Amino acid sequence: MQLDNFISKPDQGRVVAAIGEAEKMTSGEIRVHLTPRCSDDVMYDAIQAFDRLGMYKTRHRNGVLIFVAFESRKFAILGDSGINDVVPTGYWDDEKEILLEYFKNGDPATGLCSVISRVGTKLKAWFPIEDDDVNELSNEISYEE
Repeated sequence: MQLDNFISKPDQGRVVAAIGEAEKMTSGEIRVHLTPRCSDDVMYDAIQAFDRLGMYKTRHRNGVLIFVAFESRKFAILGDSGINDVVPTGYWDDEKEILLEYFKNGDPATGLCSVISRVGTKLKAWFPIEDDDVNELSNEISYEE
């Protein structure tokens, strides 16, 4: 399945816009990475993508990756060490449940936009926007075959 078959071009634009809006609330950085397939260990693959994308290169180590292997029907939400040091275990569980429901209903773009907004709101509590905030990571969806 090609990326455009999973999320249309206009919907890809909606996701990128949602990232921009969410990041207006927080110094945190949010990325979405899509791939058709992953191994049995989706978290391992998400960590590998996190590293390849340089998600750890933020001042406060507060990047969040939403990793989706759409043909494998797996996904993960992964925060960097700055986030994991301050949030409780299971911090992303609600977002995972919401995203799963949207995926089951065949509306991945709306699910991603909803979860991105929620992630931004949650990050705001721990990492509010700063006066000198800069966009440290691309808001574009990353994709690999």
